[in-house]
Amino acid sequence: MLEVNGIAHIALTVSDVKHSKPFYRKLFAGLGMKIVLDDDNSLYGVGGRTGVVIHQSLMKDAINSFNQQRVGLHHFCFRMRSKEDVDQIYETVSNIGAKIIHEPQEDGFAPGYYSVLFEDPDGIRLEANFIPGKGILAPGLDQIGDKDTLWHTDYQKT
Repeated sequence: MLEVNGIAHIALTVSDVKHSKPFYRKLFAGLGMKIVLDDDNSLYGVGGRTGVVIHQSLMKDAINSFNQQRVGLHHFCFRMRSKEDVDQIYETVSNIGAKIIHEPQEDGFAPGYYSVLFEDPDGIRLEANFIPGKGILAPGLDQIGDKDTLWHTDYQKT
């Protein structure tokens, strides 16, 4: 049976790559990612079987700025190996000026789900999480969330 082996990379379009590069260089370093491409229009980091690349947008107006509620990317999440790693990413993104949507906290998405949610300079939502054990794939669990789960609508842009 076919089974996916993960997501190879995510490509993000940013409004000003020169402005976003310092943020992503520090984020990639904090995540232990190696920069494999750094040119005038792109920055690409790879680590932990994950790749993230930012590209310069060709559109220059506010109408085309990132909006989490439009069709397309809502957010993406880095899977960390421990709660301490999530806490460390929180410190990293706090130090580089990310807008913190929520500090590290447990949520009901899966047993032990622990995450931090933040935004890059364009307002693109990024998350880092840790889920112990098999998470939602643990025997007896058939869907994510519980009655106390905070869903994306609880984290609207302010």
